[in-house]
Amino acid sequence: MKEAMYYTRDGDTVRCFLCPHACVLKPEQTGRCSVRRNKGGVLYSLNYGEITACNVDPIEKKPLYHFYPGRPILSVGSFGCNLKCGFCQNHAIAHGTPGTVFVSPGDLVSRAMSVRDNIGIAYTYNEPSIWYEYVLDTARLARERVLKNVLVTNGYIGIKALEQLLPFIDALNIDIKAFSDDYYGSICSGRLSPVLDTVKAAAGCCHVEVTTLVVDELNSDTGQLESLAEWIAGVDKHIPIHLSRYYPAYQMDRPPTRLDTMAAAKEAVKKHLEYVYIGNVAGVDNNTYCPACDAKLVERRGHAARLLFDGKKCGDCGKPISMVV
Repeated sequence: MKEAMYYTRDGDTVRCFLCPHACVLKPEQTGRCSVRRNKGGVLYSLNYGEITACNVDPIEKKPLYHFYPGRPILSVGSFGCNLKCGFCQNHAIAHGTPGTVFVSPGDLVSRAMSVRDNIGIAYTYNEPSIWYEYVLDTARLARERVLKNVLVTNGYIGIKALEQLLPFIDALNIDIKAFSDDYYGSICSGRLSPVLDTVKAAAGCCHVEVTTLVVDELNSDTGQLESLAEWIAGVDKHIPIHLSRYYPAYQMDRPPTRLDTMAAAKEAVKKHLEYVYIGNVAGVDNNTYCPACDAKLVERRGHAARLLFDGKKCGDCGKPISMVV
């Protein structure tokens, strides 16, 4: 355990403001994230350094398609989450009590340095923003060793905490569950606006990509998806979006999202965004093409990627391409 950041005291009651839930906790109570507990009037992080999963993944698996394509990244996760999505594919670590191994920030950075061709560390699998103190400490050390730091996040974090962390983060994949506050409330027990605030703040200083899990009849309306794309384009039209196909998981047993729904979703989003990808669908074309002349820029097969241009501009028409290589 480690004393948490971002809380206030009122006697032996504490108020956590790491995330927008702003949980008020009496002694021995734990926040909605399950990893921040009031012990004697002091708020502690229960998952500091506690790792449930550690793997070397292709960066495309995060998914990040415009950030060092084809390169590996050490990917780590802990446990806990501050949203309660009924379709959670990682519910065993997000909402369960998995086994953990303690790894200090220094040891994790050393492990990342030992991986051949590794670009850095991705904080993923569970929600990294509620692993805040450990991610911040590790990201600082990783930056000193010229490693990249990546967050795969639901974006549900307080703006002050986010602003302290962002200087050490290089890229984020931010999950926008739907462009609907009703959906966030009924399916995820959260709100939309803090996630949008995270996208805006992060896009100003980091590489950002967005993922939306498309679920038939819940958030698959093409008008709503087009509104989401238009909003993202208002932040930066070069932000790539990954439309991921839903499959039954955790508490949700609806049928998998129809393939025609995924195709319609892509067409709606392409009206406003230059880079649109489909996830969780076998055999789909997820190559990157030039938005101006349609030349193939990155060839992908599964999670393997091959760069076909200089990483700066299209070799055919000269259009600048938004990509970090």
